[in-house]
Amino acid sequence: MSNATSSLFGMPGFVVVDGPHETGDGRSVVIMTEPVEHACTGCGLLQLGRVHDHRLSRLKDLPFGEGRHQVWWRKRRFRCVGCARVFTECSEQVGWRRRLTARLRRKLEVSVSGSVRSCADVAREYGVSDWSVEASLRERERVLADAAERGGLPVPVTRLGLDETRARSVRWFRDQDQAWQRTDPWMTSFVDLDCTQPRWLLGLAAGRSGAVVVAWVESLPQAWRDQVKIVALDPSAPFASAIRRVLPDAVIVVDHFHLVRLANQALTEVRQRVAREQHGRRGRKVDLAWAHRTLLLRAGDTLSPRALAKLVTVLETDDPTNEIGAAWGIKELLRQLLHAPADRTVIRDRLWRFYDAAATADMPETTRFAGTIETWWPEIEAFLMTKITNARTEGGNRIIKQIKRVACGFRNQASYQRRILLHAAARTAR
Repeated sequence: MSNATSSLFGMPGFVVVDGPHETGDGRSVVIMTEPVEHACTGCGLLQLGRVHDHRLSRLKDLPFGEGRHQVWWRKRRFRCVGCARVFTECSEQVGWRRRLTARLRRKLEVSVSGSVRSCADVAREYGVSDWSVEASLRERERVLADAAERGGLPVPVTRLGLDETRARSVRWFRDQDQAWQRTDPWMTSFVDLDCTQPRWLLGLAAGRSGAVVVAWVESLPQAWRDQVKIVALDPSAPFASAIRRVLPDAVIVVDHFHLVRLANQALTEVRQRVAREQHGRRGRKVDLAWAHRTLLLRAGDTLSPRALAKLVTVLETDDPTNEIGAAWGIKELLRQLLHAPADRTVIRDRLWRFYDAAATADMPETTRFAGTIETWWPEIEAFLMTKITNARTEGGNRIIKQIKRVACGFRNQASYQRRILLHAAARTAR
């Protein structure tokens, strides 16, 4: 065959010796390796020319054009001049006991990890089995693990974020004593919060307890731990206690998004309680406070004049005790506190106004919320001075959940973590 046909086929180390021939639903081509020395599998003696016979082996390769693309490899079998052993040649593109070419396996791995496509979808596109796609992912995982082991210390991180995501739904099982036990699988993700770095996911750990955080951090060298200066997290006591234990010199900051969510939750609880006390039932569509419940949760400084007038009407009509309005004001005072500049005088003034409003309202929901702010105030103040949030971790959680959503869930948590780590590595390599 001409060199142009082999160049068009484009597999390193192979030449086209026959074809392509049109078949009923596609085309077929026969390839052979370029003549090179092969070592005997028995004695290791190198030899080149003593060919015993040839065998045809069908390969799976990248699709080319429309229709089916059949690739046949005419393998040489050698007879060793030393020990008379008969052995078959191999190639870097097609290893021992393999049918898929290396470039196809690489394409399968990139198609899955480079996006959020399912293994079954990629397998249907390239005409392979699901376990072949899964095997390509496992192979890539081993390559990354070996590279990380040879690389020595991980890249230093100064800002660390951590959060948990649910791995799968809650399940019940019987233990050895035939008693029902509840399993609630979670994963804790560790993220680099420096947005100037392409990587984002540093690692995953099964579970969401403080012991999980301690085990993951302690698995890293002390030199790496000494580089961490700031850790951002949700208001989670187990996580904060674990960070204080393994990273005593790091500053902990609490993400402001979750504080606003807690304020909205306290406002919702007040609205629900007022509805039960006023109507003797839960809220309904005829109740203005229930019909405009999302309006109560919106930021006050973003309301249009029409929306603000509607909010005033709701509070005047369906809030006879002024408790909903007081809870709404406390929520807005918290938002003003979280948007305060890095000036301790301004921060102290806004914090006093928040506490004063909570004490004046004297409601169990807002009092409990004010206690939460008091408990986490050192971490909240650190956020106000640094303005570092856990937003990148929350964005990573969205990608993690999207991978699970596309796959319609994962029965095997190890497979789920593999997909997440490979997807993160593929996005970093772009």
